[in-house]
Amino acid sequence: MTMTQRAWRRTAWCVLAAGLLALGTTQAAPAVADTVQIRVDAKAVGTPFPHFWERMFGSGRATLSLRDDYRKDLAEVKRATGFEYVRFHGIFDRDVGLFHLGKVDQAFYNAASKAAASDQPVYNFSYVDQIYDGLLARGVRPFVELGFMPSDLSSDPKALQDFWYHPNVAPPKDYALWDGMIRAFAQHLVARYGIDEVAQWYFEVWNEPNIGFWAGNPKMATYYTLYDHTARALKAVSPRLRVGGPATAQAADVAAFLRHVHDAGVPLDFVSTHVYGDDTAPNVFHTDEKIPRKDMVCRAVDKVHKEILASPYPKIPFFMSEYNASYANLPNVTDTVYMGPWLANTIRACAGKVDMMSYWTFSDVFEEQGVVRTPFYGGFGLIAERNIPKPSFNAFAMLHKLGEVRLPVASDSALATRRADGTLVVALWNYAPPVGVTASYTVGKPKGEMKHFELDLSSLPANATAQVWRLDATHGNAIAAYDKMGRPAFPSREQIDALRAAGRMALPEPVALHGGKLSLDIPPQGLVVVKVARAVPTR
Repeated sequence: MTMTQRAWRRTAWCVLAAGLLALGTTQAAPAVADTVQIRVDAKAVGTPFPHFWERMFGSGRATLSLRDDYRKDLAEVKRATGFEYVRFHGIFDRDVGLFHLGKVDQAFYNAASKAAASDQPVYNFSYVDQIYDGLLARGVRPFVELGFMPSDLSSDPKALQDFWYHPNVAPPKDYALWDGMIRAFAQHLVARYGIDEVAQWYFEVWNEPNIGFWAGNPKMATYYTLYDHTARALKAVSPRLRVGGPATAQAADVAAFLRHVHDAGVPLDFVSTHVYGDDTAPNVFHTDEKIPRKDMVCRAVDKVHKEILASPYPKIPFFMSEYNASYANLPNVTDTVYMGPWLANTIRACAGKVDMMSYWTFSDVFEEQGVVRTPFYGGFGLIAERNIPKPSFNAFAMLHKLGEVRLPVASDSALATRRADGTLVVALWNYAPPVGVTASYTVGKPKGEMKHFELDLSSLPANATAQVWRLDATHGNAIAAYDKMGRPAFPSREQIDALRAAGRMALPEPVALHGGKLSLDIPPQGLVVVKVARAVPTR
């Protein structure tokens, strides 16, 4: 470290200490134990870096998309990330009302079929239309999960999954009726929106058939039957409709599924599966390893990526259609600033191995465990109840600023990118594990020490200036304000306004460049995004 750098660092700590005293606190500045040196050539030859982590999000079940708060949250996340697709369960569930068997108005039938006026399939597209119209009006397309089973079509009306709204997960009692429903559904979508539009959607057959979301026995063999019928029914409507699967939990059964569709000659346009940070090595890899939460998702992505390369479909698109740091409701994980470094590291390690990842979910307008009981309960969403942004929302908004070309950098705590206009954007983070991993929120500081980053940036534009966005305990963190309130289960309207304000992404800070060099300190579980661009002349 040069004398100039030491002096700059001492000055920075003096300014910080003075600021803490001015705020009336005697908290000492944390010790810096780790220095990370990052060198980036802004004009280096890079590799394509599509924003695969933010093209799609999951959400609560289909009918929740009709709610005003869902649509507000959707618009907020669209503005922050520009995402393209949303995926949810339940488009065939009872509360959407698409399918039933019974007597129908004779206007649905021609004269020759009047005798068969009972026990016929009846299709009602009222809610389907409102659901998809609402998404498209907000610039988001459906990633259509085809499930679950309509009651009148189920082979077992009692095969109900444990979710609060209890979807039916049995195979169809009559595949002719299932095929007819799939064709009618697809024909209606094409008639309403046009084939040029619907051909840009994706149709995923079912959800996690290898666990409790499918009651067929044996699970995957009966799922293959469902997939084969569904894929062929969709392609009968138009070969341009895109269909895929197996949408399994724990990144499972992809290789076997690919062998099946190839051997059976069944249409396949993409591969999908799911994984979460707290899935276990025995379930995902069939080993006894202990894989850290920060590594599990991308280890699983790498596994499936290699299975696809070794299959008859080495170039088929691969979508991780559900992922998150946890599949459980863990307040110290999905509600906290922990998600900033976790997400940045996931992006770094998964890049180049997957075409699209769907974070589960964009909003806590979500009822799988029942009606929301408190704003911060470890929900999956980026936005908490009542449109309160979580730290994870700010992490996505900050990382959206990354460019479309990835530049070489020798660190597992940094991403360096370049935009089309030459702007350099660098993400830096200080990963530390969650404070607690139980269903109850644990107050405490994350283990770990401050990291000191020294950036050496070359080939910068003339008169380059730098801006820094931060996410940490004191920046963009609504949880700190919620803790000070005593974590009320039902905040007042005034408290909700205060939480929304506290949760907003912190404004960028101008940072001085000294010969292309700058220094930054990042606390445990902190995320920083640095943008370096040509100065804009002022009048």
